[in-house]
Amino acid sequence: MNTPPSDVSRVTCVGAGVIGGGWVAHFLARGYDVTAWDPAPDAPEKLRRLVDAAWPSLTRLGLAEGASPDRLRFAATLEEACAEAQFVQESAPEKLELKRGLLAELDAATPEGVVIASSTSGYPMTDMQTEAAHPERLLVGHPFNPPYLIPLVEVVGGERTDRSAVEWASRFYEAAGKSVITMERELPGFIANRLQEALWREALHMVANGEATVQEIDDSITEGPGLRWAFMGPCLTFALAGGEGGMGHMLDHFGPSLKSPWTRLEAPELDRALRDAMVAGCEEAAAGRSIADLVAERDRGVIDVLRATGRLPGEASA
Repeated sequence: MNTPPSDVSRVTCVGAGVIGGGWVAHFLARGYDVTAWDPAPDAPEKLRRLVDAAWPSLTRLGLAEGASPDRLRFAATLEEACAEAQFVQESAPEKLELKRGLLAELDAATPEGVVIASSTSGYPMTDMQTEAAHPERLLVGHPFNPPYLIPLVEVVGGERTDRSAVEWASRFYEAAGKSVITMERELPGFIANRLQEALWREALHMVANGEATVQEIDDSITEGPGLRWAFMGPCLTFALAGGEGGMGHMLDHFGPSLKSPWTRLEAPELDRALRDAMVAGCEEAAAGRSIADLVAERDRGVIDVLRATGRLPGEASA
């Protein structure tokens, strides 16, 4: 790779939706010059609004020296966006053929040796790098929404990705302030999404069967295990359930319950009735708060949890 990870100063973000825009906000807050490109005609205005909405939260987190929204430039073409890139983050819609074609275009437009990462939430890079001339520099850098607040990024290459590119990307993300899991093998949906999906499917089953409301499901997490998961994952949490005997005792004692009909991991049929029930339940839970209100509330909450659990310094001055 041409540039050491800690020396990168120019980042290109392709795709300016919720995830791509979140990456833009994150990189700007970390002091990078960011060039963005998206084919939608209203993308520049939407991206500016997203960055402006995120900036108060990023200010609370603490900005890097020289960080400014003014360091964002929106390119007219993909080729222009990639011409001087030292790292490329792709965040296009989750359509496999689109990803394949776009990654091939990015590969052709980006200087030799520059790593190109995809924000895909589920596709293996092996399936996406098939049309690129230089697949060895293509890999997955999977973030969590919003990328400017949630630290985690899962990094994994495809079958044709060079290991040095994966190692370079992991070091770059760490230098850019992310918490990195470098996966040793591809896994559809990666790690955290698979865990989220299991919980999500069970929630949909309970709503579909009239067993719980949207509000009850959300409260059961925010007032229950979610409080522990903010600083300790499910495995260590369950180990503590075994007392002094730890995980061994927990498995010996509660293991038989794994055969109990507590969960239904297959997804329910997402028919119109279930869709409408989920939409209505979320509107009721929002209690009149707009999406912008909920985003601001979420951002404040994430920052407070990170700070309360010692993963951030004290309050940054505005």
